[in-house]
Amino acid sequence: MARILALALLTLPMLAQDPIRGFPPSEWKSQSEREQKFRSLPQPDRMRDYLRQMSEEPHHAGSPGSMAVAESAVSQLRQWGLDARIEAFEALLPYPTFRSLDLIAPVKYKAKLKEPVLKDDKDSADADQLATYNAYSASGDVTAQLVYVNYGVPEDYEYLRQLGITVKGKMVIARYGKAWRGTKAKVAQEHGAVACLIYSDPRDDGYFKGDVYPNGAFRPPQGVQRGSVLDMPLYPGDPLSPGWASERGAKRLSREEAKTIMKIPVQPISYEDAEPLLENLDGPVAPEGWRGALPITYHVGPGPATVRLKVEFDWSVRPIYNVIATIPGSLWPNQWVMYGNHHDAWVNGAQDPASGAVALLETARAFAEMKKQGWRPKRTIKLALWDGEEFGLIGSTEWVEKHRAELDRKGVAYLNTDMSGRGRLEAGGSPSLRQFVEQVARDIKDPVSGKSVLEERLQRSKKRTDAKPAEFLLESLGAGSDYVAFVDHVGIASLNTGFSGDDPGGIYHSIYDSFNWFTRFSDSNFVYEKALAQFTGTAVLRLADAPVLPFEFGGFVRAVRGWNEELEKLGKKSGKLDVSGITAELTRIEAASAKYETALEAAMQRAEPLPAADLTKLNEIIFRCERTLLAPAGLPGREWYKNQIVAPGIYTGYSAKTLPGVREAVEAGRWDEANAQAKIVVQSLQALESQIGEAAKLLGGS
Repeated sequence: MARILALALLTLPMLAQDPIRGFPPSEWKSQSEREQKFRSLPQPDRMRDYLRQMSEEPHHAGSPGSMAVAESAVSQLRQWGLDARIEAFEALLPYPTFRSLDLIAPVKYKAKLKEPVLKDDKDSADADQLATYNAYSASGDVTAQLVYVNYGVPEDYEYLRQLGITVKGKMVIARYGKAWRGTKAKVAQEHGAVACLIYSDPRDDGYFKGDVYPNGAFRPPQGVQRGSVLDMPLYPGDPLSPGWASERGAKRLSREEAKTIMKIPVQPISYEDAEPLLENLDGPVAPEGWRGALPITYHVGPGPATVRLKVEFDWSVRPIYNVIATIPGSLWPNQWVMYGNHHDAWVNGAQDPASGAVALLETARAFAEMKKQGWRPKRTIKLALWDGEEFGLIGSTEWVEKHRAELDRKGVAYLNTDMSGRGRLEAGGSPSLRQFVEQVARDIKDPVSGKSVLEERLQRSKKRTDAKPAEFLLESLGAGSDYVAFVDHVGIASLNTGFSGDDPGGIYHSIYDSFNWFTRFSDSNFVYEKALAQFTGTAVLRLADAPVLPFEFGGFVRAVRGWNEELEKLGKKSGKLDVSGITAELTRIEAASAKYETALEAAMQRAEPLPAADLTKLNEIIFRCERTLLAPAGLPGREWYKNQIVAPGIYTGYSAKTLPGVREAVEAGRWDEANAQAKIVVQSLQALESQIGEAAKLLGGS
């Protein structure tokens, strides 16, 4: 009897099965087994080999190195048995031809503007490294007194105004951090500065954080963060073709017509080059929050430090090489699930982007292996390695603009990864995918703790003094990577994921972002790389094979309601804002969502599945719900951004603004515009409510 009871207890866990949204209970077990098979395939050693190969040589966009990486990826994908090809575009990709920076008073100093070779890192001596510069800076030769502007965001200039200090006619120096680097240049330009220097302060990613490379992970004194200063919150992609694909022979704006190119010279520098400039400033002592970790007293200026900056660029149109692999769907070939990561780097790019790209490649290999064993996805899967991301999301944006009509018909969801490392799962995305992501995270093991990725994330997120259980939330999507065109321009539900938090960062966009750095200071044994492949691949599998797409709109209501309540408070305080229409419509969407959930639950329990034609129509209704959030006219002053629920902030860039048309008008005190934008949001929400109602009716709901 005891033996029988023991056997029964052993089988109980096998009978238990967590629900998988989008699949009827009768399919949970088979889907779980398919996913477990997939998750057994990714191999850390393979990803180590991919990363070494991808980061072996510099491969910035438009270079022969970038083309070589793309061709190598296509060859590898084809060897695995996948249909892969290069889809080429062209874009304005300026390279520097001359750079000099000199302190000419009250003492003289010539900036090095070059990162030294380190004997501990062979890649630091590679030929064909792109020089330290900011892409889309204006060319120019400027001499002016210097002003220190902290992080160079609008509130910093407001503080200077209160001190009676203007930057008009001056050169500003800002430190990296807090906002998109393009914002720093744009705000300087708007305040009348004639040039902008951006430096990496050791407090933010240098010796204040820990030992510097090669002894430690952090930025050495002459390390420089390259990067684009394209004004992406206006529009990403090729600055000469806003809204249409930049292919050979396509029309182009002139440089003077391009709104996203800076009008003043901009140059990134190291903290070694920044120190003599900053220590020769007078004027008020900077407030405590402005002080970095250099061994100087931080003054604001202006002057007496006087600086000459001269930069020139070649302003050439260069090729972009996107890699696209396709696994055709067996049941719904005209519904696309996409997963992308970029392949171009500022130099060798082991962390950014290879740490994410190698997870995509290993996911592709695992899919190819499953395909050889008889699996075919129900929906078409497209895997993309984008080019030109570093310059301004060029490759993905041009591809989306070219395929806009087809994506509108077929685009189900877009999953994005970029750089990844060690730590907890970081996830941002469309609110309608929150529950879906939570369930995937529930089913992936953290490689160190052995807990689920979900449990590990929640424990790390929970405040020690907070007795409430932590809640899984998706971050809002700003402008950090290649999801932007999908979610903001064509209305495709999107995710951006990776692991981070335990690995230090100090080599971002420098020549020291190398295989040596990554294998010493980041995911050295590539177990989090494996976890990223497992997580993202599982998500793609579920989206590709779910009989009913796993979107859920209660989470959408909770997220948008929270953002709207923030606006309501501002409205009550000012007496000038009315968002009651948004509040009322969210209540109606909540009711429609509840009806849909009831109808979906009933449909999933029926012995007879929905007819294939009804499922096709239902899924089209569901994935097109995200389209209802677009407004044809776009956001005020930046029509390329169509999404009314989320967009990169005009002065934040990386981070998102929620209900952006309303919020940014409120922040600027444009109350009539804010109320007009609120009405547009209501129209989008009404369309979403109608769409959810149609889905419920099709499932048999009242």
